[in-house]
Amino acid sequence: MSEEQASGAKAQAIVIKKYANRRLYNTATSTYVTLDDLAAMVKGGQDFLVYDAKSGDDITRSVLTQIIFEEENKGGAQTLLPVNFLRQLIKFYGDQMQGMVPSYLEFSLDNLTKDQDKIRKQVLDAVGVGDSFKGMEEQAKRNMTMFNDAMKLFNPFAAMMPGGMGQPAAKPQTPSSSPAASKDDLQALKDQLAAMQEKLNTMAR
Repeated sequence: MSEEQASGAKAQAIVIKKYANRRLYNTATSTYVTLDDLAAMVKGGQDFLVYDAKSGDDITRSVLTQIIFEEENKGGAQTLLPVNFLRQLIKFYGDQMQGMVPSYLEFSLDNLTKDQDKIRKQVLDAVGVGDSFKGMEEQAKRNMTMFNDAMKLFNPFAAMMPGGMGQPAAKPQTPSSSPAASKDDLQALKDQLAAMQEKLNTMAR
């Protein structure tokens, strides 16, 4: 999203103010709202931003996190985050892969949202629960492959670096003084980029 688009989306978002007494005020409706009301707004596709009424700081992230916390505390069928997932997520904090996690999670959820009707039908038509989870696991693997391919397209040298994009470190190459060898390497890189672009175009179709 460009800066202009981001500014436009921000301008259209409903402003919620949070006061010291923890009360949330919807400036669009001039009414006080609850976390449940904000959750309903999210589910209804209404975008909003939450600001601290005193400091003016954007606290949208912390409020959304609080909504998730409240939903998870309801228990039963309301929970979405398995314990193992939470443990793995915590492990990424401070890890060198931390910067990639938000993009990958957003990428996967975007794909899940786009395909939710198809996935819902597959789950309902599945013979057993195990088959349903297997299909979702395969979809997650495909998402990771697509994400890695997209990242390599924007940074083709990442795969050549030690540990880059989850790939094994490239073997040391013996320097060559031959100009022909350099031209061949450059052409090979161009061919790889062209092939990657074609693959992404195919997946997009």
